[in-house]
Parts: sequence; C-alpha cells; structure tokens
Amino acid sequence: MKRAVPYVNDAVKTRDLKYYIFDWDDNILHMPTKIKMEHLGDDGVWRPVEVSTSTFSLVRRDAAHYRAPGGVWADAFRNFEDAPDTTHFIEDTVTALERIEHGEKPGPSYNALKKTLREGRLFAIVTARGHSAETLERAVRVFIKYALSEDDRAEMMSNIRGYRAWLGGAGANDFGTDVEELDRYLRKCRYSAVTNCGFKKRMWEDPIYQEKLATATDAARPELAKEFAIRDFVEHVFHLLRRAGAMNRSISIGFSDDDKGNVKCVSDYIRSELSRRFDAIKFVVYDTSDRSLPKGRKVCVSGQLNLPGF
Repeated sequence: MKRAVPYVNDAVKTRDLKYYIFDWDDNILHMPTKIKMEHLGDDGVWRPVEVSTSTFSLVRRDAAHYRAPGGVWADAFRNFEDAPDTTHFIEDTVTALERIEHGEKPGPSYNALKKTLREGRLFAIVTARGHSAETLERAVRVFIKYALSEDDRAEMMSNIRGYRAWLGGAGANDFGTDVEELDRYLRKCRYSAVTNCGFKKRMWEDPIYQEKLATATDAARPELAKEFAIRDFVEHVFHLLRRAGAMNRSISIGFSDDDKGNVKCVSDYIRSELSRRFDAIKFVVYDTSDRSLPKGRKVCVSGQLNLPGF
C-alpha cells in the first residue's frame, strides 16, 4: 500500500527565526517533586523537612535556617536525579500534566512551550535537576502526548517538515514517518540538567568555565551552569543557521526562569558576553517568579525585537 504524502508547511520559511530556552520546574510545570532539607526550629534543633521547588528558590540562601541533610547537598536532591529502575521525573511530569487536565493552573511558560512545539521551533530545556538529557527528552515527549491535541500534533509535524525542507540541506525533502521526523526534530533541541554528572564534566572541561568555577561559591555554581547551557544552545542555533545561509534573517532567543537569582545571572551574562559575541541575535529574558503574572515579567532585552508568545 502506498504511503500517504505528508503535509509540509512551506510557509515557515517566511517566519522570523525565534528560539526558546525554558527552565522546567515552576516555569513549565508545577512538579510534585520535593527537596529534602533540614530546618532550624525555634528550639535550636535541626529537623528534616521537604520543600517544593518554588519554596527552595526562596530559602536556598537562608543558611541560618535551612541546610541540606547533614550539610550534604547530594542527599537533598536524590529525587531530582536518575536512579536505576526508577522513573520519578517522568512519573512526576505525568502527575503535573494530569493535574492541569483537572483544572490546576500550569506554569507561566506552559503555553509558550506548547506554541514552540506546535510551530516546530528549536528549544532548550535548562534545569537545575540532575537527570540525563535522554530523560529530559522523554519528559518533552510526555508533554507532547498530554498537552498537544491531535490537531496540534498534526500542525507540529507539518511545520517540522517545513523547516527541514528549508534549512535541512541535502536530502531535506526525503521525509520519513512522523516518528522518524519527530525523533530528528527533538534530537536538534538541547536538554541540560546542570547537576547531572555528565553535564558537569563537560563544563569542567571547558577552559573558560574551568576558570569561572574555580573561584565560584557553591551557591553561584548552578547559575554558572545555566550560563554554560545557554551558551551551548546559542552556539548550536548560530552554527545551524550559518550552515543554512540564514544569518541574514531576524533571529531571536528567549529565556524564561522562575528563580530570580537565575534571571539576574542570565540577564547579566547576556549583557556582558552573549549580546557582544552574537550581535546579530536579539535576546529576551523573562522572570516568571510572580505567579500573578500569567506570562512573567520581561527584565532584559538585547536588541529591538519584542518576542510575543511569552
């Protein structure tokens, strides 16, 4: 039986080139995963407590009242890394998505990720978790299954094929099945869990970040790691577009995070380094820490382009 010819949206070549970087917890989804800590009571006794990721972003620098269990941060984040025969992150992602189906409010960048996927645009997930890139990609596939309707997924596939026909180079019109094309698209995106051992090894091997990490405090290292992950994605996009001969188009990259410390760090990094090195790219940073603001607050713009959709 002859396979049906897939629909290819050739109109994508007229679009602006917009790419997105998302933190995961409390930015895309309100995950049920808890951080194990100790809290100092009024009686001077340290007692074990479990806190949400949103609470942790508020208390992580309050060393006078909160600490890791026995001072060992690796023990605090046991639920935030991969372990043999466990799929906690995937299960928690399903739980968070099911809660949305039952009326719970999603994270402020939930709809932005939906739109990014529906339009077939490249993106990066940058999170303080310790999972592998493969685990984060699996979570995105779960998101596609739960958050995108059948029509959304059909639109996504037509856009993915459209971008590959335009930017993919030799053999770009030799399309495979939906499964094959989705695999190819997701492999072009980036997934960085900055406390993952493999990610940290790669960062320590980078000469620039060796020097930065050598003088950084423990509290500052997760923010430096997000810098490194963001630089990796920007370089990836830049080289992809340069190979495709598309550098004459308007290019923009948006970043969203619910942690004020990360927002400041990334904003400063864009101003001091990225915007100078990649002066053809427009950068926008969104602070999504205030849940009363549906799409977050724009705090930094490099260039004149305002990004709708966040």
